[in-house]
Amino acid sequence: MANCLQMPMASSLCCSSSSSGPSRSRRSLGATNSTKIPMPPVNPKDPFLSKLASVAATSPDTLLNRPRNSDTPPFLDIFDSPKLMATPAQVERSVSYNEHRPRRPPPDLPSLLLHGRIVYIGMPLVPAVTELVIAELMYLQWMDPKEPIYLYINSTGTTRDDGETVGMETEGFAIYDALMQLKNEIHTVCVGAAIGHACLLLAAGTKGKRFMMPHAKAMIQQPRVPSSGLMPASDVLIRAKEVIINRDTLVKLIAKHTENSEETVATVMKRPFYMDSVKAKEFGVIDKILWRGQEKIMADAAPPEAWDKGAGIRELDAI
Repeated sequence: MANCLQMPMASSLCCSSSSSGPSRSRRSLGATNSTKIPMPPVNPKDPFLSKLASVAATSPDTLLNRPRNSDTPPFLDIFDSPKLMATPAQVERSVSYNEHRPRRPPPDLPSLLLHGRIVYIGMPLVPAVTELVIAELMYLQWMDPKEPIYLYINSTGTTRDDGETVGMETEGFAIYDALMQLKNEIHTVCVGAAIGHACLLLAAGTKGKRFMMPHAKAMIQQPRVPSSGLMPASDVLIRAKEVIINRDTLVKLIAKHTENSEETVATVMKRPFYMDSVKAKEFGVIDKILWRGQEKIMADAAPPEAWDKGAGIRELDAI
């Protein structure tokens, strides 16, 4: 009987001794967790990292025993009322990033160019483009009526590159009239293509301040009649008369700024008249080609007629 009583006691002692092992290990882990965790240097101006560092120093169990399935983003639940920032530019970063960056979203690209007094026309002249360009021109004159305005042009005018009409002719005339009303000097630069009314804007810059990149193209052509498939015959005739009036106006303005006769401009505009940078300078659309140090090389180069004559090629009219 005593043996029977002793065996369970022994087994219970063994169990108790065996069960005391994990408890000791848990106590040792608890003692380890209660030790102060070394913290890296923290930006004192960062509220998120400061709060995180204070929680890690006082109660590290809050950070170590994290729930695996949590709907809250990591470490945001330690705040009384966690809030996510609206934009990344509003979040204050730590010292390891850029501490002096702006705390508001950066401006868009046209606003940055406007800060340098640059107006860029990089699309066909549709109403939205006309509205933006005229507003920028008026704003720059209001800021400083004595500083020049730089107008960079890469536009197909009121048509697309395939010739389809996308805007009314009045869009180009509206920008032109706004340029003529400004007190500032207008420096025009063609960086790609200046076609139709865009070529008029290029030529309308201040005399001596009209530039063109070496491989840019300029082209003048007659205005086109928009699609009139559903119009009555009388409306088509009215629209055709209006296009002729716009063509005559365009011829007069280009002749005025290129110092050519209206007959010359009207003759070359019967068909699309393409001009490279050299031909555009000869025609009077621009004043200077932006060669970046190659002016002397181009000045010493022989004209195309001299190359043809040296190669024994006769002109077409002489054949």
